[in-house]
Amino acid sequence: MLDARSWMFEVFGASRKTSIFQHPSSRFYYFCKMKNWRGQEVLALVYRLFLVFLFYQMARLCFWLFNQALIKVDGISEYLKLSYYGTAFDTTAILYVNAVFILLSLVPIVINTKRSYQKFLFYWYFITNGITYSFNFGDVIYYRFSQARLTSAMFSVAKNENNIGKVFLNAVLQNPMVLISFVLMMVLWIFLYKKVKVTEEKPKNLVVYFVSSILILCLTATLVVGGIRGDFKHSTRPINLVDANKHVSNPLQGNLVLNSVFSFFRTLNTNNFKLVHFVDEPFIDKEIKPYKFYHRDVEPKPNVVIFIIESFGKEYSGAFNKNTNIKNFVSYTPFLDSLANESLIFTNAYANGRQSIHGMSSVLAGIPSLTDAFTSSPYSNQKIQSIVSVCNELGYDTSFYHGAPNGSMGFQGFGNILGFKHYFGKTEYNNDKDFDGMWAIWDEAFFQYFAKNVGKKQPFMSTLFSASSHDPFKIPEQYQGKFKKGPLQIHEPIQYTDYALKKFFETARKQPWYQNTIFVITADHTNQIYYEEYQKAMNRFAIPLLFFSPNPRYQLKGIDERLAQQIDIYPTLADLIGYDKKIRSWGRSLVSDQNEDPVIVNSDAINEQMIIGNYIYISNGKDVTGIYDKTDLALSKNILSENLNPEQKLGIEKTKAWYQDYMDRVINRKLY
Repeated sequence: MLDARSWMFEVFGASRKTSIFQHPSSRFYYFCKMKNWRGQEVLALVYRLFLVFLFYQMARLCFWLFNQALIKVDGISEYLKLSYYGTAFDTTAILYVNAVFILLSLVPIVINTKRSYQKFLFYWYFITNGITYSFNFGDVIYYRFSQARLTSAMFSVAKNENNIGKVFLNAVLQNPMVLISFVLMMVLWIFLYKKVKVTEEKPKNLVVYFVSSILILCLTATLVVGGIRGDFKHSTRPINLVDANKHVSNPLQGNLVLNSVFSFFRTLNTNNFKLVHFVDEPFIDKEIKPYKFYHRDVEPKPNVVIFIIESFGKEYSGAFNKNTNIKNFVSYTPFLDSLANESLIFTNAYANGRQSIHGMSSVLAGIPSLTDAFTSSPYSNQKIQSIVSVCNELGYDTSFYHGAPNGSMGFQGFGNILGFKHYFGKTEYNNDKDFDGMWAIWDEAFFQYFAKNVGKKQPFMSTLFSASSHDPFKIPEQYQGKFKKGPLQIHEPIQYTDYALKKFFETARKQPWYQNTIFVITADHTNQIYYEEYQKAMNRFAIPLLFFSPNPRYQLKGIDERLAQQIDIYPTLADLIGYDKKIRSWGRSLVSDQNEDPVIVNSDAINEQMIIGNYIYISNGKDVTGIYDKTDLALSKNILSENLNPEQKLGIEKTKAWYQDYMDRVINRKLY
């Protein structure tokens, strides 16, 4: 019986003492030479990249073996599953590091096969891969202290320390096996790399040489882009750290799915999270009140259903625009308008982020997104108190529904971090006939699935994130002509989603859980704008916020014109279900009689924007650069001056205090 190496040489007809690319009698050598299409170079590149994948998996195993006590894995099969899912993150990292090497290997400059050029490639390959590969081994030690993979945040930590060299040396001395393992891995890697060599040859047909090279480069570029993004699908954004958690049963296992090179590169230039100190802690406790406590006796516990509707801006709904005095206003949400008559609605509510995943963290965990999103930051994978954890603590059955391919938008990963017990996506729906061809299962079909599938165990808390009111703004064929066309593309699918909501409630009313359920309907963010009123800077975050229950004991009726925001939803629900312990929240309960003053927070991705009292404050994270009257939603007149009134002075201090507390809790992992 031949071993793998002997089999390879037998197949290609080469001697054991030579490379399969070298030996003139090799059938493979003859094929490449005759066809003149650079086959040996392509396969050598494939082999060399395969080695990178192999050694990344070996590094993952080393990482786990040294940290088994911190990352629990239930047997070999689960470890292999996590390693398999880690391949996507390995691919991104490997292509980041080796993009130039791939280009240098394939660029048609004729001298590619020369010994000197191949030697140059060898050094480029091992210098770039060797340095970045060491990140994984550094994390073997670092993880025990950080409980997270290496990220670009290390720069912020390192610049404030003058003993990094000593710390590194001490770590090596205390963990010599880590360094030994790294050295042995690199020696083995070099040995295996040299087993395949490229034979020097001049192209005999330059036309074939250059044409084939261009074709190979085009194909390779496509594969590299897809590999770096993590997917070729239009419906997914590039994978980030949160996505590692969609594959795990325990959030800590996400660190095993990840690799340190990926987590480092994915967070480069995205970490504006820095500790600051503007005020003392007593000021924060008094003015920001990061912890809230509500007491309400509630038995039996109500069910909770949260609808986060894609792009469902306030502009589209008549019920939320009765006092805006917009001439010839047209509503595209007839059902929501009718439901609002039986609900408690907030007509001055704001989103705390700009993207769907920002909406998820804001609504469920009370964590807004500033210039950089928390969910794509180096700090997203930590223990977080949220309405999910609160409900879990009270014995609720918690679930998250999203009709897109599982893992899309980062929802499944972040949902696992929050602690949802169940996730239902396109996979669980299991009927691609209802797929819209771009993003997800059509809203009406998925809402019906939700209505019939949820509530099998009570009390329950479930969140549904819709999908159909999203670019490219399509509706199902059978509804063509049913809804009125508006001046914006989004108007038709907004009506379709509103209709899907109507059909959901028709089905839900027949369910045994309906009568004792609190429903929340809001948006993740806004989208296309038609009316001038919503082109104003602050109104670009204006969303509907509705609380409804068929059970009159919750007293959820009326129109409330106070300022509200997504991060108020979590404490409001904690209050309504009778959670009688303190909660970490920058929002406040909208149904409490404590009359708390809000700090409305969002960001235009350049500056942070806060509404406090009678003014809007614009901050760059260090200084307040603008003050506007709170009625100046367009931010047209900056009234910041040296002659500040007492309220403005206090507002500036509260703006800085809020930012300081946010950074402290996120960076120092105090979100629970």
